[in-house]
Amino acid sequence: MMTEEMMKQMPHMMSSAGHAMGTPLAKGAMMAATGFAAGRSLLGASLLRNPLTLLAAGVAAGVVGGFIAFKYQKEIIEGLSKVSGMGKDFALQQKENLNDLMAEAQEKMEGTTPTVAAAPAEETPAA
Repeated sequence: MMTEEMMKQMPHMMSSAGHAMGTPLAKGAMMAATGFAAGRSLLGASLLRNPLTLLAAGVAAGVVGGFIAFKYQKEIIEGLSKVSGMGKDFALQQKENLNDLMAEAQEKMEGTTPTVAAAPAEETPAA
């Protein structure tokens, strides 16, 4: 329960903590704390301490999660495959960048000019 003094101090606390909320980790922690506080006030402290209530809530959450996963499984699979493909592309790009950096470093150590393998020139037929 919030007292009147806490309510008076709330704007000051929120403005001073605003700069710390810029990170995703801080935002996630704040959301989790808010969800826990809301659940505790809605369910009551005694219900959260009862193991059977926690078991029932866990089973209910599992059923809901399973239903949503089953209903949207095509969208989930498409999204995961897209993210996986993006990850592979990123890894290949970073590998190419690393190879370029290694080649430049080796050339600087040897003191030679870079040799670029040019693609074969296409010959145009003489008319």
